[in-house]
Amino acid sequence: MRPRLLVAADPSLPRQAPPGTEAIVVGAGVAGVSAATVLAERGVAVTLVEAAATLGGRLGAWPVTLPDGSEQVVEHGFHAFFRQYYTWRDVLRRIDPGLGFLRPVEGYPVISRRFPPEDLGGLPAAPPLNLLALFARSASLTLRDLAGADVALGTELLTFDRHRTTTLLDTMSAGDFLAGLRVSDRAREMLFEAFARSFFCDPQGLSAAELVAMFHFYFLANPEGIGFDAPRTDHLHAIWAPLAEYLRARGATIRTGCALRSLRPDGPGWALELGDGATLTSRHVVLALDPGALRDVAAASPELASVAPRLAGQAAALTTAPPFVVTRLWLGADVDASRAVFSAVSGEATLDSVTVYSRLEEPSARWARETGGCVLELHSYACTEPDGAADRMVAELAALWPETAGVAHVHRVDRSDATAPAFPPGSAGTRPGVRTDARGVRVAGDFVEAPLVCGLMERAAVTGVLAAADVLAEVGATGVDVYGVPQRGLLAGLPSRARHRAIGQRPL
Repeated sequence: MRPRLLVAADPSLPRQAPPGTEAIVVGAGVAGVSAATVLAERGVAVTLVEAAATLGGRLGAWPVTLPDGSEQVVEHGFHAFFRQYYTWRDVLRRIDPGLGFLRPVEGYPVISRRFPPEDLGGLPAAPPLNLLALFARSASLTLRDLAGADVALGTELLTFDRHRTTTLLDTMSAGDFLAGLRVSDRAREMLFEAFARSFFCDPQGLSAAELVAMFHFYFLANPEGIGFDAPRTDHLHAIWAPLAEYLRARGATIRTGCALRSLRPDGPGWALELGDGATLTSRHVVLALDPGALRDVAAASPELASVAPRLAGQAAALTTAPPFVVTRLWLGADVDASRAVFSAVSGEATLDSVTVYSRLEEPSARWARETGGCVLELHSYACTEPDGAADRMVAELAALWPETAGVAHVHRVDRSDATAPAFPPGSAGTRPGVRTDARGVRVAGDFVEAPLVCGLMERAAVTGVLAAADVLAEVGATGVDVYGVPQRGLLAGLPSRARHRAIGQRPL
């Protein structure tokens, strides 16, 4: 299986925008930088505005000073660069054509106090071989599970069709869907719930349609396999500093520490009021904000509702997932040599994953070599009680990895953010798409309705480049090719009645 061309640029149009074309991109995370990169390359005078002091959004990074005086760079959290992130990787090739700054992360273990570990890594790349290998190899998904499962519900994972799946499953929660599969507690916790929580949402607060779409994108239709890569060094030096340099070399202006407060129509374009008192104007605007920030900007922009009621209503309805908590630990001793670089965690009240950064990226590895310690990062993806969450994660880790109990904490950095999008049951069709009813305003981000199935960083990058392409189309220039995974499930073409008759079950 190969990546599929899903959005094709028009080769009959010129590649470069007309001289004098300007655009403002608000938000310098994956979506905003992807949009700004395409626009700047095509000759558009881009102003990139970011509220934080650094680029990156939820992939951002910044330096901290340890008690020993050394400097380390911390991030909003570990992110897996999956190999089917074709658009995001294409953006990153601007700064490293061979993507040599990425290294493969071996294995995908799920660990638990309750059950033996499960490793989702090392499966064949192409479906359906990966699915068959999972059934054959998994200790969590047994023949008893398959025999007792709700086959009619389970086959929805294989019959993904965006319109049909959304119609059928959007009002059901992912938690109810997983419970309805009727597999064992072990299979549900070790294979399904650990995956569901990695989208920053509690399963009860996530639409089953979104969960099935993500199963499709990350596993059941992914020609690259479940394997992923991560940067060899911190995100600041590997990604954001080089991309900022790349943009500035192409005439882009970058303004950090400058939040968008509101926007209003201004003749044929828009006036953007910034937090520092400045006002920027442009005919073309890309809003690449997190969902909460977009909601706040829309609420503070009274004229938006009169000229773009759909966008105003969609922005007002946006919700964010519970906070995600990240703790970076510098320990005085190393963890056991058998510990994987990245481990998903199942069954704990707070801890959802642990990453051994001193085995992942060189700055942390250097600190560990010099001190004999190690660097860990702990995540809680949908934390309803963020107060005290870091201490709870440390305690839960000690129960899973006993060698961490009682080890001195040389330094610790705790962060809690509530900027990830929620995809609650019944929310399909309520989120903005790239093109809006506000003429000249595009929206990009990992919460935006994309015309193709993708998730997390890839959804942000896809909507970013499509927002840029929409600007280019308006001025008569061509956009970009966008590739993706197959958009329908392996059994999607089989009629529902025949499909369920073939497996001896009645239709849903």
